[in-house]
Amino acid sequence: MEAGIIVGASTYQGDLAPSELWLSITETHPAFGVFGRYNFSRLGAIRLGVNYLTISGDDAKSDDAGRASRNLSFRSSILEFSLIGEWNILGYQPYGLEETFSPYFFGGISVFKFNPKAKYEGDWYELQPLGTEGQNLAQYPERTPYKLTQFSIPIGFGAKYAINDTWNIGVEFGARKTFTDYLDDVSTTYVSDVELLEGGDELAAALANRTGEPKATGFNRGDPEDDDWYLFGGVTISINFLDNGLVGFRGRNSKKSGCPTF
Repeated sequence: MEAGIIVGASTYQGDLAPSELWLSITETHPAFGVFGRYNFSRLGAIRLGVNYLTISGDDAKSDDAGRASRNLSFRSSILEFSLIGEWNILGYQPYGLEETFSPYFFGGISVFKFNPKAKYEGDWYELQPLGTEGQNLAQYPERTPYKLTQFSIPIGFGAKYAINDTWNIGVEFGARKTFTDYLDDVSTTYVSDVELLEGGDELAAALANRTGEPKATGFNRGDPEDDDWYLFGGVTISINFLDNGLVGFRGRNSKKSGCPTF
């Protein structure tokens, strides 16, 4: 058994990412988590984790003229609970320092909570309750408010090394495939300012269209064909906290070589 922490950075890929590249350096943020890992064999492990991270996007940072003129932006914190399986490619056994290094792949399932916000006139506003794409309007019954708690599929790779048979360090990079296109509150088409204002929410109209020009209903606002992703990577540190009778620092086994153990 192990318990550990991961400290690193997070970003996202979606409609408001400043680049189509998966790693948007300008929109990375500090991230961290804690985990418990059960190594059921030298080749496999199961891990429970809790991670806290931030994602954001800003059209103003895009090199694409169309995105820049759209002028939308957001930020959101994410709280994630995950169950992940790991495959140690070379085998990993820190006890007795039998196998001290291995790269690994991982995959699993997670549930996460997010809440996109946008800054307007100096204040941050939650976007989901506003229905910026007509989710609160009776004339668009098919546009229901998106859920702020969702499932995702974590996938990725890493490598770990046993400093001794008590402490492990490693690095890890993972992506989360979500089943929502609303991490950034942007997915389908504009609803006209007139309709949003008639719906009684001036703030929704102000934050739905920030181009400075009226937009007709149905004009593209985002791309509904691709769901959003978020990414998280960092350095891991963990401690083996169950002794199986073989625990010992480097050299201990060699010093006792040839001695029977009872």
